[in-house]
Formats: sequence, C-alpha cells, structure tokens
Amino acid sequence: MNFNRSFIAVVFALIVGLLLSLFVYRAFQQASNRKEQVPQQQIVVASMPLEVGTRLTTEDLQMIPWPGSTSVAGMMTRIEDAVGRAVISPLVPNEMILESKLAPKEGGAGLQATIPEGMRAVSVAVNDVVGVAGFVVPGSSVDVLVTGQIPGATLTGAQNATRTILENVRVLAAGQRMGQDHDGKPQTVPVVTLLVSPKDAATLTMASTEGRIQLSLRNTIDSKSPAPEPVLQSAVFGSAAPPPVLKSALPVHRAFQFPVVAAPSPFTVEIILGDKRETKTFPNQ
Repeated sequence: MNFNRSFIAVVFALIVGLLLSLFVYRAFQQASNRKEQVPQQQIVVASMPLEVGTRLTTEDLQMIPWPGSTSVAGMMTRIEDAVGRAVISPLVPNEMILESKLAPKEGGAGLQATIPEGMRAVSVAVNDVVGVAGFVVPGSSVDVLVTGQIPGATLTGAQNATRTILENVRVLAAGQRMGQDHDGKPQTVPVVTLLVSPKDAATLTMASTEGRIQLSLRNTIDSKSPAPEPVLQSAVFGSAAPPPVLKSALPVHRAFQFPVVAAPSPFTVEIILGDKRETKTFPNQ
C-alpha cells in the first residue's frame, strides 16, 4: 500500500516537472522569436540621382520607413512638400530630402536656384589654358588672375603686370553643366560661371574686358587668402631688380591698380674737344 502511494507520488512529480519544463521552454522560445516593435514613420528620399538645379517631380521622390523615435532637422514626411522645388546640392538614390538641400519654393529651378541671396553668378570665356585644361568643374574653387598694362606706364614705357584679383571663388557651372562629371574626366568648355559678390562681379567683368584672365585651381578645403603681390613684366624678363614704384594719381579700377614704375634718371656725358668742354644729357632706356 505504501509502495503504491510512493509510486503514484513519483509519477505525479515527474508529470508536474515535465509540464513546467514544457511551459518554460515555450516561454523562452516565444521570447526569442518575438521582435521588438519599434514605431515607424515614412520620410521622403530621392528615387534616382539628382543634379543641382533639378526641379523635383513625384517621379524623383519616394517614401521609405524611418524610426519614429529619430528625427533629422529639415527632413520631410510628405512628397508634396518637396515637389516643384529645385535641388541645390547633388543627391543620390535613397538620400534623405532636407530643407537645406532645396531652394525656396519661389526660387525657381536651374542655375538661379543655386545662387545664395546677396551673391551673383558671372560667366567668363575660357579655353584649355584659362580653364586649367578642363579640370575646372562645378563645385571646385579657383583664384582669378588678370594680366594687363599698368595704367600711366605709357610715359615710362609700356609694361604689363599680373595680379590676383579674386581668391577662393566657387565654380557654379562649366559650360551648361551644373554637376560634376561622374567619370572625373576633364572637359573643354567655352565658359565658366563663378559665384561672386556684386562688387567682385564688377571687378571680374572689368578684368575679363580690359585684360587677360587666368584661373588658378585650388584645393576646396584650402580657405587661406595669401594675397600675393603683383608680378611686373620686368621682374620676369629683366635681369635687374625692378625700379622703385610710385603711387599713381590716376583713378583706376581695383582690378588694374598695379604699381606705376618711375622713369629712370637720364645720364650725362661730358665731351672735350681741345680746350672746349660740352655736356650732353641722354635718356636712360
């Protein structure tokens, strides 16, 4: 009798243990299979590569899920908020559309949409040499040099000089392209469009009209302005040091404010013929 009770107790304990083990196993299995539910939201991204100046349409945009607990300043959650606005920064597929990468709704499309308020876009004619062999592309930075005749130097002999008139100028477009060549190959273009202030726009126009300009390509992260001194023609092709400079009293444009060279002093020769002496002065050229 006692044996039967002991046997029943053992069987009962085994059954209870088996049930508890099964319950714990299923609980762990459900916990491992259960995915944490993160709240989601839909944001607007580019559906294809988009170049600067492109006016957005519904075909250029798409919606993708984004964690609802994470937000980025300027991100958009509705496609209609971006349609009709121009891109001012190149976009790649699935890149988030931000307010900072779009022009204002009234800003239009094309080149004018990329010009910040208070700035101007000025185009200058270039060739292979002026355009640095085609390596001046949209987004690059250049210095502008001009070579011209020194104002007021006709009295002492015409002399040219080269000076840097603009530094660290951003290139908006090369030819009619506002985006860089993805292949990285140089391209010959007839004009380059630069982003300058209104004052520098006048300086650049005067330089390209009255002198010969040259673009000097620089590293885009180099923001230093060394302001190099003008280089005189005599300093390049002459063997002696250039003569002292005088300030010009003539009002000239800033692009051609080169130093005026003083005339060299004449030399004197004394001629003796018998008991006669004669002094003659000759120009020193």
